[in-house]
Amino acid sequence: MLVGMGLRVSVSPVQTAFYIILVLLGVLGNSAVVGVIGKGVLTDHAGGRNSDIIIINMALSNLLVSLMRNIPLVISDIGLELYSSKEWCQVLMGVWVWLRSVNVWSTLFLSAFHLQTLRRVAPNSGSRNGPRVLPKTLLLSLALIWLLNFVYSIPAHIFSTNGDVNSTETLMLVSSTTRPLLGCVWNFPSSYSGLAYATTSMVIHETIPIILMAFTNLGSLYTLYTHSRVRRSAKDAPVIKRVPAERRAAKVILTLIMLFIASWGTSIISVNYFNYNRGSSAEFLLVIARFANIIFIAMSPAVLAIGHRGLRSFLKSILSH
Repeated sequence: MLVGMGLRVSVSPVQTAFYIILVLLGVLGNSAVVGVIGKGVLTDHAGGRNSDIIIINMALSNLLVSLMRNIPLVISDIGLELYSSKEWCQVLMGVWVWLRSVNVWSTLFLSAFHLQTLRRVAPNSGSRNGPRVLPKTLLLSLALIWLLNFVYSIPAHIFSTNGDVNSTETLMLVSSTTRPLLGCVWNFPSSYSGLAYATTSMVIHETIPIILMAFTNLGSLYTLYTHSRVRRSAKDAPVIKRVPAERRAAKVILTLIMLFIASWGTSIISVNYFNYNRGSSAEFLLVIARFANIIFIAMSPAVLAIGHRGLRSFLKSILSH
């Protein structure tokens, strides 16, 4: 059953211009995050901070989504119609689902890592004078995120094909937008199997991560609260001294996760209303979902710049020149 013969949503010039601005912000901002923080990690003889590595991973997934999915959308919006063969559509659809899924779990990983950091009783013991290598456990965890989501994206690769100029929105899966691109559409054996995959996607890559993000951030806030209470009676404790810095980091990460939940949650509501209801508001909600998908990618670098010293210095140097 060819999936992609449903509602066609018109896009106004104002919407197109706004979307282009958000896409460019996402590309430039996340490139700066990867470049600036990545340079700091590579040049740091101490091996770099774990949180910086996780931020790079999240920003890299944001950047790849923008380059592989959103830039072609902009090209399509300005009037250049591009179409791919069936083989290329299978590759692209698989990559789009893979990158967007990695993006979700990378963001959750940042939140969970910060909670674990706050609950640590003391800083890692060991020599701080000699060089340290990058943490193998952390890198293996990040590699596992990419690997497992690659396996999950295989059905998106298999059940894809190229449509035609009339292909429009019918079944929305985990992706970075709400409409076909380059003529690529889903080609599930039946509408039931397509909806089953969409529902699984909604649970695994949308509902569960958002719930976990909410709990990890509540846990971080509670841990900071308990640290603040102990701080008055144990001012010399190594971790307690770090509470002000960790509190600032918690605020930045909390803002990031709230932005993600608002962006991704809006997309969930809009897309699944379209998938399962098709009421009178479907067209409007698809427009909302389209912008919701890009808001986090575009704005997260600005949020990170508020709390990251290296990014703030880079931004100040750019503005001063």
